[in-house]
Formats: sequence, C-alpha cells, structure tokens
Amino acid sequence: MADAASLLLRARSVTRRFGGLTAVSDVSLDLAEGEIHAVIGTNGAGKSTLINVLSGEIGTTSGTVELLGNDVTKRSQPARAHLGLGRSYQRTTIFPRFTVFENCRLTAQATRQRPWNWWTAAATCKASTAMAREALDRTGLTAIADRTAGLLSHGEKRQLEIAMCIATRPRVLLLDEPLAGMGAEETERMLGLLSGLKAGHAILLVEHDMDAVFRVSDRITVMVNGTVIASDVPVAVRADPEVQLAYLGEANG
Repeated sequence: MADAASLLLRARSVTRRFGGLTAVSDVSLDLAEGEIHAVIGTNGAGKSTLINVLSGEIGTTSGTVELLGNDVTKRSQPARAHLGLGRSYQRTTIFPRFTVFENCRLTAQATRQRPWNWWTAAATCKASTAMAREALDRTGLTAIADRTAGLLSHGEKRQLEIAMCIATRPRVLLLDEPLAGMGAEETERMLGLLSGLKAGHAILLVEHDMDAVFRVSDRITVMVNGTVIASDVPVAVRADPEVQLAYLGEANG
C-alpha cells in the first residue's frame, strides 16, 4: 500500500446516478505516484463514468475527490487540469491538420494563457515550446515532430494524445483505453511508454486488453455493475474467485 505522501488522487465513496440508474456506486480508490492503477470490467461496469467523475467532466451524486491534497469534488474539469490532472479519451482527440509539435504546443499553451498579450505570436512563447519539446521527447515522438498529425498511424496518434497530456505537465494521468485498436507491435510500444511515465506520475488506466493490464499494472480495481468487487495487486486479483467468476472467466471462456 502506498504511503500518504505519494497519494496524488483519492476518491472516497464516489457515487454517480443518472435518474434511476446508478452508474457508479460507493467507489473508493487511490492513485499513487510511481504506480499504474488499472480499472477493469465488462461493458457497462461503470469504468468510463468513473473516469469522467474523477476528471471533473461530470459531477458526483455523492462522495469526494481529492487531487494533490485539494478537495476538487465541486471543481470543474479545467480547474482540475490546472491543478495537475491530464486525461485521454477513447476516441482520438488530436488536431489532424497540425503537426505533432503544434498539437503539443497548443495544449501546453492552455496552461500558460496570456489574454493580455494577444498580439504576440504563439510561436514566440519559449515556455510552451519547451513544454512541447519535453513532452515529445518523453513520449518518443521527437523524430516525427514535424509530421502532420492526421497522417500518423493509429498507434502514433494514441502516443500523441498522451504527449499532449504530458505537455501540460500533469501529476495525474487518466488514460481511457489507450491500447484500443492496436496491433501487437504498437501495444508493446505503448506499454513501454506507460512504464516509462510512471516516474513522476500517478496513472489510472482503463483498458480491456487483459494481458497488457496484468503486465503493466501495479494495482488493479475490478468493477461490476458500478461497484468494486476487488482492488489489489495483480496476482491477488487474478486469484480472486469472485473476479474469475464475474470477469476473467467470462473473458477467457
């Protein structure tokens, strides 16, 4: 179990209802620096709703969310981003007509807005340029920085999305199915990237690729019908009879 000083995000008894439907029910979890915490479950388990609540995209019905020691339960998604939270989505959200570098610079600029200096060209902002270059280097995309983003392979586009998150210099990363649609080689590259990003970050990974999840995760939380049925290290989760019956058994059947 991580010590309190390393905990960057904490959810306590989080519940989200949509009318009579309870999508997430009394969920608690911790994200610690230097760890990848995966959330798994079948379709409809509540994974995407949970990540939307943690990011601030939707609010909680009850429960609390803390980010870097701050209660952000009532704070907006932009406010959480400014505090140090970055997220990716299931669908690609890049700017296809811009270069790889320009995509990263745009997101870096969002953290250093200068509305009083609107007449200055964005390209002259040394800080956002440095943040973009750093993100490309960290994610292994420097060699294709000048390539048009829309021409990248699927795997490269997913890498770029993570680079765009890194360009804002977050402490917490919420990644929604970053391996979706990838072949074996692209998956290996992404797993290497995620492992490399553990240093300095707490990572929440929502993913359906079970082989990848058990290889890369330090901790796994299993959801069924909006509730948590197990949360432990991978070897313990794999051996849990309830998990085998509700999820792993179905996945391997």
